[in-house]
This record gives sequence, structure tokens and C-alpha cells, in this order.
Amino acid sequence: MTENQAIIKLDNVSIFQQNNLILSDVSLEVNAGEFHYLIGSTGSGKSTLLKVLYGDLPIEKGTASLAGLGLENLKKSDIPMLRRKLGVIFQDFQLLFDRDVHDNLLFVLNATGWKKKDEKDKRIQEVLDLVGLSTKSHKMPFELSGGEQQRVAIARALLNKPELILADEPTGNLDPKTSDDILELLHEICKTGTAVLMATHDYRILEKFPAGIIRCEGGKVLVNKLLKETN
Repeated sequence: MTENQAIIKLDNVSIFQQNNLILSDVSLEVNAGEFHYLIGSTGSGKSTLLKVLYGDLPIEKGTASLAGLGLENLKKSDIPMLRRKLGVIFQDFQLLFDRDVHDNLLFVLNATGWKKKDEKDKRIQEVLDLVGLSTKSHKMPFELSGGEQQRVAIARALLNKPELILADEPTGNLDPKTSDDILELLHEICKTGTAVLMATHDYRILEKFPAGIIRCEGGKVLVNKLLKETN
């Protein structure tokens, strides 16, 4: 995927949840290698928008695509292909606590069709190197700090070389120093050409690590609003 090629493209999209209109007339575009923050008050539609992008909610009106795959007529059988194009990072890490770091990552590779043991082991080591955990593959999650657990979650999101990372409050449970470390890592990943869309409530991060801003407000999505306009 080349720079300036749209990874996310939504045109006049309306998003419903249980017949309730959550967001209307949404038009936005996120290109390869771009970093955007997704902000807005609780209940403004941030998580709903993310659910549409990773295939958990259908689009009732408008047109949308993610990494070239149309979302408005997405079939259940298309969802595995969609999710191979993106990596998702959550606030609560969602690691499997009954297995070590290596086997957490192996679980994802097995689930996404990787067959050869040597290729799987190589890819696991590559992503652990990328997130600064090259010596932690045999640690159990409970033996890691919160920041290290989130790095494992980021490594997991990178396994299939996604074109987009969706991060839903990935620093919400972390202290400011650890949050900064995670943000630096995500911005470095973005420089490799992977687009990042990160939902956050932490305006301190927006000021310290500037990027595009997409705001959910009043049932609308406002694109590239400056931080000073959000306060």
C-alpha cells in the first residue's frame, strides 16, 4: 500500500445500533502511513465507528471501504479477510493468561492460517523485536508490567503485517510515562506505512504527540479538527 492511498474511506455513511442512529453522514478518509486520533465524549460514537471498521456492525447507508474491501455489503465470510488487513488493540490488552507471550502470538498465527513452524517462530520473534520485548517470549502475562502487556498486544496486532491499526483507548490503564512509551512505539509503526486510528480521552497525549484529529460529536464525525477546537 503506497502513501496517499486510502486505507479507510467512508462516504455519507449512517451507522445504526439496534435501530438507533448513532452517527450520520460520515465522510472521512485515512491514508497509508497516517496517524489520526479519534476523540469525543463517552457515548459519542467512537467505539461504534471502530466496530464498523472491524466488521462488528453493518453499514445501513452510504459506501465504505477498508484496505480496498467494501464494507457496506460485507458478508460473514468476508470478515476473516477484513481482519487480516488490520490489527486491533484494546485498553484491557485481552491476552490469554494461561499461556506465555510466544503462545499468545502463536494462537493468532494458527487462527489466521499460518502453517510452517519455522515461519511462525520467525514472525513471532520479528514482532517482539519491533516492540522491544525480544527477551520476553517465555514470560507469562502476569509476569509483565502493564506497559509490557500492552506491547504484547501491539505485537499481536502486527503479526499479519496489517495496513491499519485500530487502537481503542490503548493507554487508558497506563501511567503517563508508560503511555508516552506506547505512543512513541505506535508513531514509529506508523512511519513504516501502517495507518493508525487511535481512540483516546487523553488530551495530554494529543498535545505531546500531534497528529490528525477526528472528533465524534452530536451524531456527526468532524475530521481534522484542531486540538484547541476540542476544549
